[in-house]
Amino acid sequence: MNLPCFAKLNIHLRVLRKRKDNYHSLVSLFERISLCDRISLFPRADNRILFSCNDPDVPGDASNLCHCAAVFLRSKYGISKGATIRLTKRIPVGAGLGGGSSNAAAVLQGLNTLWGLGLSLDELAGCAAKIGSDVPFFVYNTSFALVRGRGEKVYPLKKFAGEKWWHILVVPKIHVSTPFIYREWDKLKADSRLTKVQYGDTLSCFVSKNRHFPFGAETLFNNLEQVTIRLYPEIAKIKQRLQKYGVTSSLMSGSGPAVFGIVTSRRKAVTIAGRLAQEGRSWQVFVVRTA
Repeated sequence: MNLPCFAKLNIHLRVLRKRKDNYHSLVSLFERISLCDRISLFPRADNRILFSCNDPDVPGDASNLCHCAAVFLRSKYGISKGATIRLTKRIPVGAGLGGGSSNAAAVLQGLNTLWGLGLSLDELAGCAAKIGSDVPFFVYNTSFALVRGRGEKVYPLKKFAGEKWWHILVVPKIHVSTPFIYREWDKLKADSRLTKVQYGDTLSCFVSKNRHFPFGAETLFNNLEQVTIRLYPEIAKIKQRLQKYGVTSSLMSGSGPAVFGIVTSRRKAVTIAGRLAQEGRSWQVFVVRTA
């Protein structure tokens, strides 16, 4: 069984507060994009879970979310079967694109079929929430969704099912720890001298639209961006280069370091990608669209 694992972008991300369970409450708009990994699942005669990946940066032990997802399903539903999981990685690791979460969701969906569990979409999403905060979004076959809570409350935006955006996606060679960025955000929020951040709920601009999403820069929002840029100024340089090439709407996705710009066509995205490549920087550059 072969399954695609699409990446995501946070078109809007507003972190609200730290919860008692040490997660953070947030409100976000997720967009699924065409950049994707691939999960291959194979049944086994024994009950072992074996995981492998072509990317050495992906942990191959029990801490991997794919392995966690398989073990969770097997334990929860008393399954005695095993599986071999092979991950072909293309989504950059630790970039704020949800690659690991998407991989875990694909494993849940695939094993649901492979092991004949017959779980509904909502049941799978419930399992996904136990694996990771972003995993439930990828269980739903939706291009856009409103996400709340710590990420487990997913509301697919079906009225935007036909919406397609083109993006130029830039990922610098920086490892960003999501837990660390959230800890730094907590410090920033606690310091009244530093919290001059606009928390206006621009998300209403999206969900209230009946037709096309607005392309204006004022509609993009991520209040983790200021935290990550303070620690990794290269992210600001990426945004500056995109602006130089005419991309006026750009944003860091998640806790970073990936930065995306919204463009009007594939042709424009390819042109900008070529110019960035000519600069010889150590950035990964992708042309992607809504998936």
